Parts: sequence; C-alpha cells; structure tokens
Amino acid sequence: MQPRWAAPLACISVTSPIETNQPNLARRLAMLYGVAAFVSLIGLADAIYLTIEHLSGRSIRCTIVSGCSEVLSSPYASVRGIPLAAIGAFAYFTVFSLATLAAFGYRGMGKLLTLMVGGMFLITLWLLYLQAFVIGHFCQFCLLSALVITTLMVLVVVARRVKARKPAAD
Repeated sequence: MQPRWAAPLACISVTSPIETNQPNLARRLAMLYGVAAFVSLIGLADAIYLTIEHLSGRSIRCTIVSGCSEVLSSPYASVRGIPLAAIGAFAYFTVFSLATLAAFGYRGMGKLLTLMVGGMFLITLWLLYLQAFVIGHFCQFCLLSALVITTLMVLVVVARRVKARKPAAD
C-alpha cells in the first residue's frame, strides 16, 4: 500500500532540462535559418541586377564609392564567359533553398548550408583581395554581396553552435 501523499505525486513526470529546451533550440534554429534565407534573398537580388546589367552591356555607376565600372568590366568579372554575378545568383538561390529546408527541419541541410556559405565566404575574401590589390577599385554592389555573405557566415556559425547543444545530431 502506498502512503497517502504518494498518490498525487504519481502523475507528475520529471523531464530533464535537455528535454525542456529541445523545442526552444528547434525554434532558435528555425529563426536563424529563416533569417539566413531572407538575407540570401538580398544577395540574390543584387546578383540578378548585376547579371542583367552585365549581359545587357550597360555600365553600372556607383553612388557610394567610385569604381563599379572598373571592377565589373575587369577580366575577373566573368568565368569562361559566364558573368560572375550569374554564378553568384545561382549560389544565393542554393543558399536560400538550403536555409529554407534547414528552417523546416530537413536533416543534413544545415551541414550543406554551412559548406556552401563557407565556400562562398572564401571566394568573397579572394574577390575582396582582387578589388583592393589587383584592380585597385571597389564596387558598392560587390561590397554589398560581401556584407551579405559575411552575415550568412555568422548566421550559420551561430546555428551550428546552437545545434551542437542539441542532443540529436543534424
């Protein structure tokens, strides 16, 4: 026979702090990946604009810094005849897709997103080097893209750290 005080306690279940935090961690990850998807749309718009201008042959004028036409008409603005901005647009669309899938909890998408953004970040560092030391001019649209990619890099690093605290792996 159980003591009288034990009966009300029998219906209480004890959950660990990890079990309590799982929905909160999932929500934080969804928010981080959602912000990454939104930020990638800014980069996508920038890249599409630059691709259209490049393919139409129009010269782009900078309003904040001078040097857009020098940078965008340099031999580094295309790879085997394909505008670098078009490659960037494809990359940004891929990042948007991966971030959206990761926000909805699809397994493995966070890792793919991290790899994609990491690669884009390294290419951005190379392109910034080219602008600063080889071409000698900066393009405000390229700087916007660098800011977007740096922001994406921060978001995916933070998401990976949040995910590392989560007991279930990606």
